[in-house]
Amino acid sequence: MLVCKITCLTGEVPEQTCRSAVAYRDVGEGREQEAEASPARIAARRRSYRMIFCNNWVSAMTKAAAEDYAFYQVVPGDNSFQQEVIDGLSRQPRCIPPKYFYDRDGSRLFESICEQPEYYPTRTETALLKQYADEIAAVAASDCHLIEPGSGSCEKVRHLLDALQPAAYVPLDISCEFLEKAAAGIADDYPWLDVHAVCTDITTEVSLPFIPEQADAVMFYPGSSIGNFDPDDARAFLACLANISGAGGGLLIGVDLKKAPEILDAAYNDANGVTAAFNLNLLRRINRELAGDFDTEAFAHHAFYNSARGRVEMHLISERRQTVSVDGHIFEFNAGDSIHTENSYKYTIDEFQTLAQQAGFTACRVWSDNDDLFSLHYLQVA
Repeated sequence: MLVCKITCLTGEVPEQTCRSAVAYRDVGEGREQEAEASPARIAARRRSYRMIFCNNWVSAMTKAAAEDYAFYQVVPGDNSFQQEVIDGLSRQPRCIPPKYFYDRDGSRLFESICEQPEYYPTRTETALLKQYADEIAAVAASDCHLIEPGSGSCEKVRHLLDALQPAAYVPLDISCEFLEKAAAGIADDYPWLDVHAVCTDITTEVSLPFIPEQADAVMFYPGSSIGNFDPDDARAFLACLANISGAGGGLLIGVDLKKAPEILDAAYNDANGVTAAFNLNLLRRINRELAGDFDTEAFAHHAFYNSARGRVEMHLISERRQTVSVDGHIFEFNAGDSIHTENSYKYTIDEFQTLAQQAGFTACRVWSDNDDLFSLHYLQVA
């Protein structure tokens, strides 16, 4: 059983449904639901898993799954979204963790951000994965369990699967509906691959008991999501990934590089306004799920590169004096007041490798594009 715990992180189908028959328990509300099954999946030999998530909101979950695909859904019972929003709006400066961007609409908007011409990270990282897939496979453990925290659409991993030939693929994501569809697509497109999709908050304790202790684990963390953590929290998160991987395990991670501020400012302020819509969707989610009454037209998206701190900051700026209610709590805003919603730290290659070494990794290989916009690092647990 592979278990890791992180605390105090601030940063945060077509005509026939192609999903295996999976019974899952929504622990938070005590519901059970049976997903639809394709005949091919039902015909597969079945086995059962018992998952123990040893954090403060889930005790156990029993799964019955087709051999090659399983979806594990865990829903927090302690209303962490409500608590973190109220706490974040009550402090000064106000902030809300960026993990709460990713409801269904937020996940779709982020995929659209990745397609914007100003947003270089996705296309640059994808090109690196395509170009160097064989080199990556040469340094990674063969027949490994490939674990992807924050997997999103599971698109980037497709560039690795044929070259790497992992024994299993384990995507982890906080957006359950988005994850289930994406992981089922991987299972259908790669019939030789075992897929275990886990819907969970990767910044809390995570348990993966279906991975054998002796298995070689390789973590895949693309997209420069490590930049969403403050450096101390990034170090703690990397140490957790090292703990999950175990001695000799690996981490393939995407890291956005420091560059001209005008390139960064454009990437987070696209002309089509998709990043702005993504940022403002957080307020819509609060209105919908927490009985909020934010006037989304009275807040504006604001993103800029803070060169002193080496990070892009995203904020929602109040455009007038206003009073907002969230779940019965009242918050006063003046014109110009900010809700800090995200940081995205940028690194030089040397800065990031130093951070990784402090977390227990040794740098093995690094790949970057000709314009030095983005980097891929393969690290091994020391």
